Amino acid sequence: MSDAIKHECGLAFIRLRKPFSYYQQQYGTVFYGLNKLYLLMEKQHNRGQDGAGIATVKLNTEPGVPFMQRLRSSATQAIGDIFAKVKDEIDEIEKYQPEITKYPGLMKGHMRFLGELLMGHLRYATQGRNNVELCHPFVRYNTIPARNLAIAGNFNLVNADELFKFVDVQPGETHKNSDLAAMLEVVHHFLCKADEERTNGLDVKQILQQAFSMFDGGYHVCGLLGSGDSFVIRDAHGIRPSYYYVNDDVIVAASERAAIRTAFNVGENEVHELMPGNALIVKENGEYSIEQILAPKERRACSFERIYFSRGNDEKIYKERHALGQNLSETILKNIDNDLRNTIFSFIPNTAEIAFYGMIKGLEDYLNNIKIERIASWGKDIDEEKLTEMIRRRVRIDKIAIKDVKMRTFISADTGRNEMVQHVYDITYGTVRPGIDTLVVIDDSIVRGTTLRESIIKMLDRLGPKRIIVVSSAPQIRYPDCYGIDMSKMGDFVAFQAAISLLKEHDKEHILQEAYGLCLELQRTNTLHAQNVVRNIYKPFTTEEISAKIAQIITPSGINAKVDVIYQSIESLHKACPNNLGDWYFTGNYPTPGGNRVVNKAFMNYMEGKNERGY
Repeated sequence: MSDAIKHECGLAFIRLRKPFSYYQQQYGTVFYGLNKLYLLMEKQHNRGQDGAGIATVKLNTEPGVPFMQRLRSSATQAIGDIFAKVKDEIDEIEKYQPEITKYPGLMKGHMRFLGELLMGHLRYATQGRNNVELCHPFVRYNTIPARNLAIAGNFNLVNADELFKFVDVQPGETHKNSDLAAMLEVVHHFLCKADEERTNGLDVKQILQQAFSMFDGGYHVCGLLGSGDSFVIRDAHGIRPSYYYVNDDVIVAASERAAIRTAFNVGENEVHELMPGNALIVKENGEYSIEQILAPKERRACSFERIYFSRGNDEKIYKERHALGQNLSETILKNIDNDLRNTIFSFIPNTAEIAFYGMIKGLEDYLNNIKIERIASWGKDIDEEKLTEMIRRRVRIDKIAIKDVKMRTFISADTGRNEMVQHVYDITYGTVRPGIDTLVVIDDSIVRGTTLRESIIKMLDRLGPKRIIVVSSAPQIRYPDCYGIDMSKMGDFVAFQAAISLLKEHDKEHILQEAYGLCLELQRTNTLHAQNVVRNIYKPFTTEEISAKIAQIITPSGINAKVDVIYQSIESLHKACPNNLGDWYFTGNYPTPGGNRVVNKAFMNYMEGKNERGY
């Protein structure tokens, strides 16, 4: 993605079902669980570079012995930093007792993080500042063991203020904007209540039903309880992804199927999707069940997971991204008048590569059909030279754009900084015939268009193409996200900027004031969640008109090539990703009432000149 955005945290959970001595004998190490946790986190490193954290729980400890531990880091390489500290602890123990790793029981007693329950988290700072105090997991400690609770997740909630009010908690400055802090307080509230009332084991299902029915958002959450119970739960719309795997040795859950497959070397069908509204509940004795916690609602799994966020080594995601590119080929051919001889195709590194392969497949299919038709039309009038020339025709492919290491500048002046930003990408010289070739480059999506305008278009224009066509494998991003992606300011979206420009050009600015007035009225009547008012701003214009205006916006001054933009259609997106129909950032069709409230609030902030989040 040319426009970097913060997004989608990663979650890992492991429950060891055997004694540590078993893993020592079977796998040659007492650290089997920690090793697998490290693998699961590294294989999901794409999901968070702002920080990381782990939590563990030891079972069957003596009274007074610490059993719940947590370690967090906001270092540049947070996963490595955390596990280096774990390794330092092991080295310190071995320094005085070199043979101790051969005795699993002793290791459990001496090492803080050698627990049967393990949880790992990778953070993208979509809410709050990027510091270690905001890294997951969050923990509530209590003198009563069962009331200890550690929680981490991939989610955003849009009703955190109401949740704090429900439990009558005034969060401190650090956590007042933290939805995880609000979630922790609510779950802990019902946990303590259940512990007070119980006569036997904790009813984790009931706790989850009471707490999670209050949350407005998309989530994939893991919790470890001091009782030895644990859970993984997914929101009722299935907005955030969740997968699990169970065998006799372990129970595992993660945000990505491929991470589990790689870490445990298992087949695709062995890793299951945790369905919307369900929870994986693991009891203290290692028994587990899949429980329906919330009534499942319309499945609205996030389509951005398939377009960009999840790793592309999952076979289903790979096929879907390939299809996203292939679906665009017909539109591209129409746009270039089928002139493949004078068109070069490339991609914006690095995540658009799979969609690029799909796009080329669609173009090659077209070209092969043309070859067949031409050869058939020759009848008997075929000579070897003409046939060879026809068969050797190919779609022209080159790696045009090269993404360099992150550019840093000591220059504070805007002009100097902008000059440096231009060089985030470099180009392959000599690939384009100046004034003749059209250059088509595919990107995952276009959010703000800033990098295209300030860097990529300028660099591509140096090659002298007659025309530059930027293709987005995603539709136009028109609305904020509030379920885990850091896209919450209306003014940031180039599609919104285009709509505003068109309103001004067509003397329809009154639509903005009417929409703002309606938002104020909805706010006055406490019904800001009732409808998405911002849709009215896009209504007067076709998708093509907005795309044309976006092309103008991302074209910097002094560019010789004509610049156009082609977007994926909503219909083609759904065709490529049939099981992930969550598309609110494209359509404004939010799955929960909080979404409408967020988009309307974001618009009000724009109209009032406030550069702040919509929730």
